[in-house]
Formats: sequence, structure tokens, C-alpha cells
Amino acid sequence: MAFWSFNARAVRRAGAVTVLAAGTVFGAGAARAGDASDLPARLVDSTVALDSPSILDRVSLDSLTGLSGKLRARFVVARMDTQLPVLSELFGDSSVTRPGVYAVDSASTGKPFAFITLRPFTDKKNGRIGAYRIGSWPFERRASSRSSYANPEGFIEVTRENQDTYVSEHFRLRDFLTKDQHAVWPKYLVLDERLLDKLELVIEDLSRNGVAVRHVSVMSGFRTPQYNQRGVGAGGRAQTSRHQYGDAADVFVDNDRNGRLDDLNGDGRVNTRDVAVMVAAVERVERAHPELSGGAGTYRSTAAHGPFVHIDARGYRARW
Repeated sequence: MAFWSFNARAVRRAGAVTVLAAGTVFGAGAARAGDASDLPARLVDSTVALDSPSILDRVSLDSLTGLSGKLRARFVVARMDTQLPVLSELFGDSSVTRPGVYAVDSASTGKPFAFITLRPFTDKKNGRIGAYRIGSWPFERRASSRSSYANPEGFIEVTRENQDTYVSEHFRLRDFLTKDQHAVWPKYLVLDERLLDKLELVIEDLSRNGVAVRHVSVMSGFRTPQYNQRGVGAGGRAQTSRHQYGDAADVFVDNDRNGRLDDLNGDGRVNTRDVAVMVAAVERVERAHPELSGGAGTYRSTAAHGPFVHIDARGYRARW
């Protein structure tokens, strides 16, 4: 996979837009003339004139930033009939079918926005993609009555170079990686934009209700089925855990970055009462945005970890 890192600036000129790009291309791969992959391995400066009306005006990155306005990535299924023509118009047709991270600067925020083309689910063979072990989804070989348990459409290919890509204001790709196979690259990730949007709205709600949030730690994000299976059993992980579908995360506010939940209610202690502060924020977010309904679970501290909250966007309310 090629990871395309661009710093792009849109400049209006008499009804046209010029995209000024400068960055580094990681990876290789020839493609047809005029495509982004024709760029030299070390891109110093490239200027592309776009016809009026401008691509950025027609697409508006603001429309891609979610209910929170904090999303900084859009995940694109690798196929030619993409609903995001801006991707192929900016980076060439192969950007729609070739897994990669294609980033431009948002004119409204001044921050990079990434179009991330997924690697197809069918690339998984015998439970792996390359050396990375993934396993099989609970209903991969039999039908499920719920569409929310369908197999993922594809995977984000995460490399050493692109792991720090921001997918929302507070979160990067690496925050959601399965916690195993540390020496294996690339890794593969399933991540749902609805989860990111919900997490950002929870952060916003907490701040609005007097809880300052500078950092949220993701204790567990995506779990490959083979990793999730290790903990399945009485008192452990669910066979059909939402973590396998990329729309769940175990998180806690950790402003001091000490690896533990902060004292959110100000009583001088850190316990499930502080988790309840986060769950209350989830409740308010779901009331305001029922399309983001999902799970909220409270977990006590153990010898291995402090208290935390599970948040997911499964599509229906669940509490435990």
C-alpha cells in the first residue's frame, strides 16, 4: 500500500482552485499516466489546477466532519463507484481502489483531513492478511439476523508511517489498534466513523458540563476476532463483542496521562462514580443524537487496570 501524505492548500483564482501539494510519498507502485502514483518518491512541489466550480467547494470538507464537527477522516470502500468523486479528482482514479491514506488541508480548520481507502475484506485469506493474524468474524460462515453483525466491508491498513494520522480531533489510527502482534507491520484496523463522532460528542458534553478534557485514553479499541477469542468465557469477553466491528472502545479521561481514570466528580477518589460521570455524558449525547445509540458499560478497577467506560455505537441502547 502507498501512504500519500500531502499538505494541500486551496487558492481561489478567477473561479478556479489550485492545489499546492508538498510532502512525502511512502511506498511505490506504478499506475496509469496522470495518476497520483506517478509522483516521484520524494515530492518537493506539485501544482494542479482544477476546473471551476472547485472540487473543494462542491464537496465541502465541513460536510464530512460529522455531528461533532471533529472528524478528520472519511473511510472509503475500495471500489470504482465511490460516492466521493473528490478523491479521484484530487489524487487520480487509483486512489479509489488502492488502499491508502490521502490527506488534504481543510480550508475551514487549517488541519489535515484524510480520505482513507480501505483494503477489501476479501483480501483476508485463511484468517490473515500477509503476516497479520485476524481470524474470522462470528457470522462469517453463517447468516446473522442483525445487519450490525455483518462482516466489515474492509480494513484500514496501518503502517509505521501512517499510524499517527488523526481520524478525529482527539484520536489517531494507532489509538484503536489491537494490542498484539507488536512487531508485525502493516497492521489492519476496522473503525466506524460513528464511534469517533460519538466519542468526540461525549468529550464536548463533558467539557460543557464542567469536566475539562484534554486527553482520553483508549484502553481497548478494535479487537481482531482471533484476539477477542482469547478472552471469551464466563466473566470475560462476548463472542460477538462490538470491538470486533470497530464501533466500540473502552476509554477513560486521563488528562495527566498516568494511565488511570481521573477524579471527574472531585470527591478525591477514583472509582465507578467517576465512570458514572462519563456514562451520564453518553446518555445526554444519545438523547440529542439517537442515530448514535449504543452501549455504555461501567467497569470497576482490577489489578490490571483502573475503572473505565465502554462506549459503542451499535445502533440500539444497551447498558450494563
